[in-house]
Amino acid sequence: MGAKLCGAVLALIFATVVISSSNAVSDPVVYVIRIEGTITEGTAMDVLEGLAEAENANAEAVLIELDTPGGLVSSTLKITERIMNTKVPVITYVTPRGAIAASAGSFVLVSGDIAAMTPGTTTGAAMPVSIGMSGREPADEKTVKFFAEHMASIANSTGKNATQAKLFVTENAVLNANDALKFGIIDMIANTEQELMTELDGRIVEIGGENITLNTRYASLHYKEQTSRSYLLKVLSNPQVAVILLIVGLYGLIFGFMSPGTYVPEMIGAICLILSLYGMGLFSVNAFGVLLIIIAVILFIAEALTPTYGILTTGAIACLIIGALILPREPLLFDPRWFYGFAVTILGIGVASAVFFFFAIGAVLRVRRRRPKVGGEELIGQVTNALTDITEEGGMVKLRGELWNARTMNAERIERGAKVEVVAREGLTLIVRKKKD
Repeated sequence: MGAKLCGAVLALIFATVVISSSNAVSDPVVYVIRIEGTITEGTAMDVLEGLAEAENANAEAVLIELDTPGGLVSSTLKITERIMNTKVPVITYVTPRGAIAASAGSFVLVSGDIAAMTPGTTTGAAMPVSIGMSGREPADEKTVKFFAEHMASIANSTGKNATQAKLFVTENAVLNANDALKFGIIDMIANTEQELMTELDGRIVEIGGENITLNTRYASLHYKEQTSRSYLLKVLSNPQVAVILLIVGLYGLIFGFMSPGTYVPEMIGAICLILSLYGMGLFSVNAFGVLLIIIAVILFIAEALTPTYGILTTGAIACLIIGALILPREPLLFDPRWFYGFAVTILGIGVASAVFFFFAIGAVLRVRRRRPKVGGEELIGQVTNALTDITEEGGMVKLRGELWNARTMNAERIERGAKVEVVAREGLTLIVRKKKD
């Protein structure tokens, strides 16, 4: 009887462990990917990697949190395409309070199977723009029409209001969270991630023709950490950073060639130039903008070599600012505030460049034009201590680790240990005088 009871207890314990293990394995997990700041190629890599990880881990869903002013067109299209072809449900969520999903961010928001926003957030303003000689302006009509239809197509496929989504592009429409819910751009409003998970629980999402019921109420959140590679790519493919690296690279090479021997400016310049070229390879570049930047550098050098009292520098600054502003060629999906910051950055570069070439390059040229001292001339003016008493008859000093014969002039007598200054040289004898305090 006791043996049977023990067996029953063991069987119960074993069943409990098995059931607990089964529940632990089946606990739902939601992958969280955050898109913050400018959307670049690095952002696209981070999102694509996160979606692939979620699929491989059989995640319950993917939560993409947005707070972005927009970004590059090519990177945005990669993200939306991958979201719409992911085998797990994707929830896009504008958070925290005060966050925006502007321009490119609105494309990503609409592409989610379920879209949500936190109160106090904003989305819209997705008209593609370009930067030309006259400044920031809407892209050509053909480009605007294409992106408007593409936005409508995305909205249709995810069950959003295609007509309203299209207005984001054609009219630069902007909606807050309440209006976005009212006009069918988002599916819900949630204050926190936990509230969102509770609201999502039990919702049915169609993925690849199959209906999936979300089980998110007690899901654990797995936050995707940004890799070093994607972070570096995100920084380099930012148009602002690429422009700065290009200019610093050119200046480094120029400064190094004009003052050879240290190799440090050339090394820094080459590294910056390579990084800038790689970054600019991730978005379309206006060749005319690059040409204007090169002309600006040439004018700066000409000003340093043949001073024109600021005439060439003024032209160089104008070429530099215009060239940098029109450098990105592709239609961009950015909030207007990004362009303001971009313009301020370029103006700062122009001012810094003027200061650099007025002072740094001018100083280098003055050093190069200075008459070099050779032989005994370089010892003249040096100060040391007398090793012995020094008279017109002779004495000894130690200079630069070497012993020298020394003598004075005009019957001057210098005591041992006193400071002396070299005033001339006769063969291997230095002519010195007592150094006055």
